[in-house]
Order: sequence, then C-alpha cells, then structure tokens
Amino acid sequence: MASVDLRQQRIISARDVEAAGIGRATEILADPRAILEDTARDMLAKYAIAVRFVAEDAQKPFEASPPAESERVAEYFYSSEALDIKNEICSVGRKLWLRGFVDGNGGNISYRIGEDEIICTPTLFSKFDMTPDDLCLVDLTGNQLAGRERHTSEVRLHIETYKNAPQAKAVVHCHSPYATAYAICGHVPPSSISSEFDVFIGRAALVQYETPGTPEFAETVRPYVAHHNAILLANHGVMCWADTPTHAEWYVENLEAFCRTFLIARQLGVPYSHIPDEKAKALKSIRKKQGLPDCQDCNNESS
Repeated sequence: MASVDLRQQRIISARDVEAAGIGRATEILADPRAILEDTARDMLAKYAIAVRFVAEDAQKPFEASPPAESERVAEYFYSSEALDIKNEICSVGRKLWLRGFVDGNGGNISYRIGEDEIICTPTLFSKFDMTPDDLCLVDLTGNQLAGRERHTSEVRLHIETYKNAPQAKAVVHCHSPYATAYAICGHVPPSSISSEFDVFIGRAALVQYETPGTPEFAETVRPYVAHHNAILLANHGVMCWADTPTHAEWYVENLEAFCRTFLIARQLGVPYSHIPDEKAKALKSIRKKQGLPDCQDCNNESS
C-alpha cells in the first residue's frame, strides 16, 4: 500500500489529496488533530484514498476515536447546524453587497456557534462571491481552528463584542454610506425621531478612530457593546450585533435607513418633529421586551 505522510500538517486540503492521488497513493497518514476540508473529502472519494490517523511518535494507528479537538471542529464547523449558519452568513454577505453597504473586499460577518467558537468570513473576499467553503472557524483568542482561507483581519472586533456582550450571537461590520457619514463627522443620529429607529437601534454609540485590524481598533468597542447593538466606528464604518446574522444585518439596514431619511428631512428646510417623551418611553419598553440593550446616552448626538 503506497502511503503519503501528512502528519506534519494541521489542515489537509483538496490540493494535498489530489497530489497524493496523482502519485498513486492509496493511503494518507494524518495527525489525529488534523482538519480535513470538505473539498479534501471529495478528493479522497475521487481517488479512492483512505486516511489513517496516526500519532507522529506512534508505531501503530490510533484505535480510539479522534481527540477532542477534532470532535470540536466537527461539531462547530462541519455539522448541519454549522452548514446552516455558513449559508446564512453568505446570504447576508450578498445582501450587504447588493445594498451597497460593502465594496471590494470590505466588511465582515461572524456567528458565535459555541462557547469559544466563532464562524467568520475570510479576508480579501467580496461578500457577493463568498461560499460556505470559504468561511473560517476561530476561537476567542483569534486562533484559526478550521477553514482553507485566512480569517478576516478584523476578527478581533468580533471577539471583543462577544466577550463584552454575552447576549450577542452574531456581528455584522460594513461601510454603509449614510451611517458611515455620521461616523466620519463624529456624530450619532438622534433618537425620538423615528419609532423604528428607537425600537431597533435606540441610540448608536460612536467610538474613536484606530487603525482597522489592530488590537486597539477592536478595543474601542469594549465600553459600549453591552449597552448598544449599533456602533459607529469613527472614520471607518458601522457594526451591529444581534442573535442571528440576518437580524444583525437588519439592524444595519435600520441604522442606514434612518440616517438617510433624517438627512432628507433636514434638507426640506422646515423644522422636524420629535416623538413626545411619554411615547418615547413606550418605544423603550418595546425594545426591552425584545431583549435589546438599554442604550445608555452617548455624546455628540446630532440635532
């Protein structure tokens, strides 16, 4: 039996399997902790190659089940639940692109599928072109556990959100133009103007500018995410969190729609009206019933 030893590799790709098949191998030796990509599994079937999990210093293959790390990846990245989440993330990515909320390879999306596991989008990918096979699995330290592509360079922003807002299950970051215009000008859109905005957003928080992708950039949201599900990132973009990727994208839409509508209202050249205080309190009550954060007051609210 011709074997190819890939025990040094943490991730086994379709290219690795294809090379083994072209070399007429019938077996691949792999570390028990190694991750087999979905496309690699297809190649195994194509070339009729078996995989034998063997510890590097072992004289014979393990007869026990794969270790906890492999089971962890299988549960949080290759399960039916994980596939559903991946498909949802890709759907959200296409919606962001079609709405003009991302351009080029901008924006990123994630979902906290486990206590310490996050499925996220890859770096340098158009959100319109992503497929489930392009997504990544990382832990709360930023270590990539699975995925053929490199995780988004802004993954720390998502991690800080999950660490400091335990109720957050999904995060969407993008560059929607009207809301980003507020972030550029250093202002947050006012409350008590639109009922939908008050219920779903309440008050957005504005954080100071830091270079995207750096630890300092991620840390800017730390004081705010527990009390705000919408964040304006100064001179950069917006971020919203929710219980699902779809709902987080909805909140981005809510924020963007109000910023655009309020700009139009101000251009009419007549005074705009506020929702009376008592009615505004009723909207806060609706927001609370939906499990959304209390939205503490922020500085720099527009008027």
